[in-house]
Amino acid sequence: MDELKTNVLYFGDNLEILCKYIPDNSIDLIYLDPPFSSLKSYNTLFKESDRWSEAQIKAFSDTWTWDETVERTYYDILRAAPPHIAKLIDAMHSVLGDSNAVAYLVMMTRRLIELRRVLKDTGSLYLHCDPTAGHYLKLVLDYMFGPNNFINDIACYYGTGGVDTSWSGRKIDTIFLYAKSGNHFFNPQKDESYLERRRGLSNTNIEHNESGYNTRNSMSDVWDIPGLRGSQNEMFGYPTQKPLALLERIIKASSNEGDIVLDPFCGGGTAVVAAQKLNRRWIGIDITHLAIGIMRNRLKDGFGIDADIIGGTVDLAWAKALARQDTYQFQWWALSLIGSQPLGEKRKGADKGIDGVIHFIDNASGGVKRVVVQVKSGHVGVNTVRELKAVAANDAIGVLITLESPTSPMKVEAVDAGYYRSPIYDKDYTKIQILTIEELLNGKTVDMPPSP
Repeated sequence: MDELKTNVLYFGDNLEILCKYIPDNSIDLIYLDPPFSSLKSYNTLFKESDRWSEAQIKAFSDTWTWDETVERTYYDILRAAPPHIAKLIDAMHSVLGDSNAVAYLVMMTRRLIELRRVLKDTGSLYLHCDPTAGHYLKLVLDYMFGPNNFINDIACYYGTGGVDTSWSGRKIDTIFLYAKSGNHFFNPQKDESYLERRRGLSNTNIEHNESGYNTRNSMSDVWDIPGLRGSQNEMFGYPTQKPLALLERIIKASSNEGDIVLDPFCGGGTAVVAAQKLNRRWIGIDITHLAIGIMRNRLKDGFGIDADIIGGTVDLAWAKALARQDTYQFQWWALSLIGSQPLGEKRKGADKGIDGVIHFIDNASGGVKRVVVQVKSGHVGVNTVRELKAVAANDAIGVLITLESPTSPMKVEAVDAGYYRSPIYDKDYTKIQILTIEELLNGKTVDMPPSP
């Protein structure tokens, strides 16, 4: 195995990457937010060719079923896993059969075996889950790490989420914290939310001080983390995105500057962003180009880093394959290339016909302006530009992202829209801009005032 590379993104099945690239006892902190086996399909993934792994098809659909791949992995565990792990999985299969729950556990167990292998003796693992499969995962983790190395069951309270009138709305996620040994690193953190709550309460019997520590328990098992809302700058449209404050707390508590943080189910990349912000080295793994593209853009926009990607190439041929398989995935990925926040599938009124927006401040009183974006994977013509001119009439700039090259009449129609004049920067910006995917992949972007 070659020397471990850090501050890199790996594209592919995390099981294959862990086995091929990550050596024993090399990682200080692991955070994973795997699919929750909640039988939700956030989006439909694509298959570019038969050479892609079957996990590529499953990734991010958040649905696991018993199939040939799971069957093969199940027998791999029985044959090669530590005997107590093999016995546990066999017993669960005997009771629950070829169910979705067991399929999920089989695939997760095989990966957890590798994650424990790469973790240092002083390292910690945080597994983020929900009530659907959390109780099963807890059992696997106890057998994997030993019950004595179970540190805590953290309830992450966001204060957001739906309310079910027939029962009760879910407001928390669960994070299981395990150490590899009794010699794990831990750095207690100030609980700012705890402190704010205590400042607002009187006649309490709980001891606390102005440093932010509860003197009885410096970090409780309930973490009050502000939830993400669509109006926040932090939001970028990834459906399973987690708050930056959560990952910062985890990384500060269980690593030092210069340590290596691994996220094998990166998704939107918040763990990687938090690690970079806090001067840790990091490794991110994901099986979709969409997630890798979002992470790379976040690192470039936030830190000026052009992260290396190992195992995958995003080019025009790949973009065309994605567009053929799933236009919504293509749209979402294309928006990520310019840092646009998706509006989602439900748009009403003036926003009908808009796929994404970029906000910026452009007057002395702090007024917010918008760049509105349309994405087209095919069948573009002059009427496409006319449509964009209509929906962008009350906004600063309209952008058309297209997989096809624009025609001459399209270019003329765009020029005819004129310019947006920036009062702060005293500069003209083209009102209607047409950007091709090929241009975006070569580094071109929207000509606009700086966004916040």
